[in-house]
Amino acid sequence: MALIKSINGKEPQYPNNCFFAENATVIGDVEMGNECSVWYNAVVRGDVHFIKMGNKVNVQDGAVIHCTYKKHPTIIGNNVSIGHNAIVHGCTIHDNVLVGMGAIIMDNCTVHSNVIIAAGAVVTQNMELLSNGIYAGVPAKRVKELNASDFAGEIERISTNYVLYASWQ
Repeated sequence: MALIKSINGKEPQYPNNCFFAENATVIGDVEMGNECSVWYNAVVRGDVHFIKMGNKVNVQDGAVIHCTYKKHPTIIGNNVSIGHNAIVHGCTIHDNVLVGMGAIIMDNCTVHSNVIIAAGAVVTQNMELLSNGIYAGVPAKRVKELNASDFAGEIERISTNYVLYASWQ
């Protein structure tokens, strides 16, 4: 059974249609929307500030979502996939975003809607990623327009698939 724990009087809030893998960890001031999933070895740690997730957010295996004490909460919109072993820390991610495997998004960043962050990319502190782009590299840079790429349908496909995968568990 997943570790879902209150801390400092704050308890994670989530609807019944969310999925938590047996060894997922969700702690503290965390609010999740409908059809979210937190997968194996993933950690959502709202112990030092709040974390708010919209609908159809999936936090894949080994990913970490955290925030910065008294400075930066983590806010995630709807239809967002956080890839395996990614780190999302003290930032804002708008709707329809794919965070690739092993990517890092650091404090006080804003990722606007309809963005893909490539696997292994590092979004350094205070960056703003504008809509409809693919960002890659260290530090992350806009490398392609999303609408003109072969990946245009991937954001919706992946978030919808994770709702399906959760139904198999």
